[in-house]
Amino acid sequence: MMRNGVMPAALHIAGGRIARVGHIDDIADVDPEDVLDAGSRLVIPGLVDTHVHINEPGRTEWEGFVTATNAAAAGGVTTLLDMPLNSIPATIKAVALERKRKDAEGQCRVDVGFFGGMVPSNLAEMELMWTAGVFGFKCFMVPSGVDEFRHVSESDLRQAMPILSRLRAPLLVHAELPGPIDAAKPKRGTDARSYATYVASRPPAAERSAVQLVIDLARRYNTRVHIVHVSASETLPVLHAARASYMPVTAETCPHYLTLAAEEIPDGATEFKCAPPIRDDANRAALWDALDAGVLDCIVSDHSPCPPEMKKKDSGDFLAAWGGIASLELGLPVIWTEMRAQSRPFVQLTNWMSAAPARLFGLHHQKGRLASGLHADFVVLDEDETFEVVPEKLQQRHKVTPYAGRTLAGRVHATYVRGRLVFADGECVGRPSGRLLRREPVA
Repeated sequence: MMRNGVMPAALHIAGGRIARVGHIDDIADVDPEDVLDAGSRLVIPGLVDTHVHINEPGRTEWEGFVTATNAAAAGGVTTLLDMPLNSIPATIKAVALERKRKDAEGQCRVDVGFFGGMVPSNLAEMELMWTAGVFGFKCFMVPSGVDEFRHVSESDLRQAMPILSRLRAPLLVHAELPGPIDAAKPKRGTDARSYATYVASRPPAAERSAVQLVIDLARRYNTRVHIVHVSASETLPVLHAARASYMPVTAETCPHYLTLAAEEIPDGATEFKCAPPIRDDANRAALWDALDAGVLDCIVSDHSPCPPEMKKKDSGDFLAAWGGIASLELGLPVIWTEMRAQSRPFVQLTNWMSAAPARLFGLHHQKGRLASGLHADFVVLDEDETFEVVPEKLQQRHKVTPYAGRTLAGRVHATYVRGRLVFADGECVGRPSGRLLRREPVA
């Protein structure tokens, strides 16, 4: 699958990179033993997932480098960027970044890079982490759910943004404001087992007002901002206006917001809980329109696992359950199944899930496309083959998923990282050989 669509071709690989992309018959001088014939299956760029919570060190019982990167390989993800919270210590200091890298060494099946965190107490550490090679800085505008990663105020943002602007570093923002969430409490209902109660507890106004604030500050300080996991259609006009005025603002959404709908979530089904919440079907359709219009740039997983007991399945209490969906392994088929239902071309998927996230965080010279000189990260995929999601067969550490029992289209048959086979026909292959990535300096 080439940059401009699907076509027969031959990828020539040398030294872990694509040496050239030739005609399908351009293999006369190649030893037959060195030829992989994908037949009628697609060969696509490896996915680049820039929003993954691995949680090691410190909370490896939630998810670790081995299980997360095994799941990534099984799902056709060849490159991922790890978020700075949930691990202990959180990645808010340069020493914590080095600790995380040491723990990751030799455990990763795919290539892994890291984001740093921006919290009220670590402004002096940001330049150190940027110099050490993080790909940007993540902050929360509401409590993150873990004590080690405090959320920021408007005052904190005003202090941090000039630093980020000078460094030319992107700020990734979990954009919800506490005010609208607090105001919603008396109106949200009392049945904690009802998904409607949870949705009402985090209204779209919390997201829209947070995005507006961030954009206003970014305009003042000339800071590049990236809004993570956009969930609410009310946010889209704010993003559209910023993009129309050529502001350095980008945004992502996630498979669960594009394929699930609030009105279909049963009472007590806490496996569907995430923050911000999954909203209604009309909202879901608006997010697809925003992808088409370029208001949203990419689709990433926000893979956010936890131990099963934290999902409160016994009580079905949405308000008490941990908010996070683990979907590293399933993002590709989940999105492709929905795209097929909408009669969309596959090339859109590779743009939104490979090329665009690579471009947003400076990986496009190495990742995200099948082109000469780039890393030989690719996936052999049967886009027509269907399968049922059996949680016990998933590679992620804990088998909780809202997609259990669903029939999905698009089976990953093989995943290659830098020309090395790392996953084939349901099994991880060989020893972990993924590399730890550092941001390349900006010219």
